[in-house]
Amino acid sequence: MPASGKVRWGWHRLSSPWAKQLVADAGISPGDLVVDIGAGAGAVTAHLVAAGAQVVAVEFHPRRAALLRERFADEPVTVVRADAGALRLPRRPFRVVANPPFVATSAVLRRLLVPGSRLVGADLVLQHAAARRWADGRAPGANRWARDHAVVLGRRIPRTAFTPPPAVDCTTLVIRRRPDR
Repeated sequence: MPASGKVRWGWHRLSSPWAKQLVADAGISPGDLVVDIGAGAGAVTAHLVAAGAQVVAVEFHPRRAALLRERFADEPVTVVRADAGALRLPRRPFRVVANPPFVATSAVLRRLLVPGSRLVGADLVLQHAAARRWADGRAPGANRWARDHAVVLGRRIPRTAFTPPPAVDCTTLVIRRRPDR
């Protein structure tokens, strides 16, 4: 916690062109149920809506959640104010396309890959080292979730794609449920 005693929100906004590319790479189809974890101001959410998805936009920051509700009031978007690591997952098959808070990476991935999850696929913008650890199978519980999900590195995203820029470049972690599961 900073010396001021105020909690700092570690938010790195992904630019709209990169958010559009993220959604395109994910191959979202009209009608897909997609969760945007750490939706922020809606950069990814807007492109998910344009692709025809039904979106659950998850945002913990109260003011940003309120702004998302206003911005997407007439769209197929449900805004949920929740902590990314404690998120209740949909009970039907869903996708995740998101730029989640970096501090919540492990909690988010553990939650998405919990036994019984209906996760079909995820495209997550993560710090490169974290994405590499999960793709290499060195993450916690890899022996459990690797039999149901394939995890690979996707597109590299430069620090300059964010405002403010993070300290390191990022990579999309691509998770897909194995066809026989």
